[in-house]
Amino acid sequence: MQTNGGLGAYASEGLGDHSVMDGVDDCGTGVTNGVSNGECMTAAEVKTTLTKSQQEVIRLIGQFLRNLGLTRTVEQLANESGCILEDPNASQLRQHVMDGEWEKVDVDILQLQLILSISSEDLTKMRLMILEQKYLEMLEDGETHEALDCLRKHMTPLKPNDEHVRQLTSYLMCSSSEDIRRLAKWSGKGAVSRGKLLESIQAFLPSSLMVPPQRLMTLLGQAAQRQIEQCKYHNTCYTESPLELMSLLSDHVCSKEQFPCVTAQILTDHIDDVWFCRFSPDGTKFASGAKDGSLIIYDVDKETYTMKKKVTLVGQNSGIAHISWSPNSAYILTCGPDGSSEVLIWNVETGQQKTKVLQSNEDSLTTAAWFKDNNRFVAGGTKGHFYECNLDGNVVATWEGIRVQGLVCLSDNRTVLAADSHNRIRAYNFDDHSDSEILQEHHAIMSFTVNESEQLALLNIKTQGVNLWDLPSKSLVRKFIGVTQSFYTIHSCFGGLNQNFVASGSEDCQVYIWHIKREKAIAILEGHTRTVNCVHWNPAVPGMLASASDDDSVRIWAPQSALSNRNIEGLLDSEDQTHL
Repeated sequence: MQTNGGLGAYASEGLGDHSVMDGVDDCGTGVTNGVSNGECMTAAEVKTTLTKSQQEVIRLIGQFLRNLGLTRTVEQLANESGCILEDPNASQLRQHVMDGEWEKVDVDILQLQLILSISSEDLTKMRLMILEQKYLEMLEDGETHEALDCLRKHMTPLKPNDEHVRQLTSYLMCSSSEDIRRLAKWSGKGAVSRGKLLESIQAFLPSSLMVPPQRLMTLLGQAAQRQIEQCKYHNTCYTESPLELMSLLSDHVCSKEQFPCVTAQILTDHIDDVWFCRFSPDGTKFASGAKDGSLIIYDVDKETYTMKKKVTLVGQNSGIAHISWSPNSAYILTCGPDGSSEVLIWNVETGQQKTKVLQSNEDSLTTAAWFKDNNRFVAGGTKGHFYECNLDGNVVATWEGIRVQGLVCLSDNRTVLAADSHNRIRAYNFDDHSDSEILQEHHAIMSFTVNESEQLALLNIKTQGVNLWDLPSKSLVRKFIGVTQSFYTIHSCFGGLNQNFVASGSEDCQVYIWHIKREKAIAILEGHTRTVNCVHWNPAVPGMLASASDDDSVRIWAPQSALSNRNIEGLLDSEDQTHL
């Protein structure tokens, strides 16, 4: 078999049937041209066959091997490829830094300034970093007078930050090397701290002179992250670098078994339509409210993806159409459907009603939201009443004439987003009583929510379905396809890993899940037999999703892979199935 590109062919087309040793001839320093006659190709000739990108790949490999300590391999790579893996000036600088020859390092930096036209500002920054390393090493070696001389005669003339100089001066009082390292957050004299200094210096130098630190691993990490972002089912949180958990030998693809598509439990404690459900912010509890007026709170088992009933609370006679947990998960408030004039607040731990908000029997308080301080909340409804209340249920501020369909309190503890009867979402500031328009839809907004970053809003639109808006730019990003919504109020949610997914109930009895970057559903969950009114993702467990339905039940969805080690017999209906 012939190849016609020498080493360049190997780099661009793969090794084919040859091993790497096929490219090395008996001459030792040359490589064959890939033809069976065994003629030698010099290093210079090899270099002429390499493209710019191939030469850069060799430089990256050389840096990677050098970091592993494989110096002889690096030398062989340079010899055979004919590539200069690093500029001689950069190599000299590297060697002097790692050897701690600070006077020579300073000379190297000044020479590089002449070659590269480094700005005076950047030159000063580099010299200060070098002198700080020198100063700390002197202190660690007990050379206090020399260190003080370095600080006064060399660093001070460069006019460093005064606060930083005072901090460096305080290290003179340290009685031990351990104190110096602790206070300076420094690893001590040696290869580690000098290597970090070199990386800091490299930030000021062009990559053509000195390859940025860990460049190959950086590129591989970016490629891995890109594949994760493109994986429509990726819902796993990596505690380590993705490169340590993914194979570089094949593309990253998650199985649907890692996604919440299987019923883990069916909750049938309500005796009427279940209108709303919510996990607590800490993910340890779950609440569902129904037409029968019952609020049921469950304890969540994050390992088995199941619930255990904690308490049943009754007080909202007209039914529970809205639930909101306080950010600290200590309290929960409930609202009724249209015509309900009261908001109830419950202590989750004791199961006791803490207070009630009831201004007038003419009110319609159907939605509410907590401020992040846990001490205040807002409540409103479709008759134009919009209140700010404290934890004792007292109204502390009122906004008149706003017919509210949904409420969200932002993290600044001042701004409230409200969807109104004019198909708008507006921002209301209760501090200065100002308001501004955020977005305008063409049809009625039945419900809405925002993601944790408060950059995106998810709207359920009457007869239209689910729309995604970007709040800073006030622009419609995406219309999700598939859900059936006519006149019922359906509550959607963000969720999963990094809130990369969107879920919604539907009048066709199914749960739809989309990746936030895809308009078409990536999973359609079947099992409910009537309209699915509300879905919610556990904020602490990316693979746990709940759905509430007019079939009087709540379903808990989990990945098949998470359920494989436990017995789920009796929990699943034999007719349940999941379509992907």
